[in-house]
Amino acid sequence: MAHHKSAKKRIRQDAKKRLQNRYYKKSTRSAISKLREMEDKTEAEKFLPRVQSMIDKLAKNRTWHPNKASNLKGKLARFVNQL
Repeated sequence: MAHHKSAKKRIRQDAKKRLQNRYYKKSTRSAISKLREMEDKTEAEKFLPRVQSMIDKLAKNRTWHPNKASNLKGKLARFVNQL
């Protein structure tokens, strides 16, 4: 266990950040699966920018690797175009 004041603070900060990351990752994954289940093209086209924005935010914060974000955005865009 940590002995220094700064190490204890770092543990608290990491725990808080981990919970935030889990929340944002889970909500983004839910939005992606919701988009993939859509069958109406106009509805999916409206929802796609919101999902892409969520993915961009995760990539900007390095919660997800930028390449993963780029691949996901491309796959989702192709999916919506094929509807």
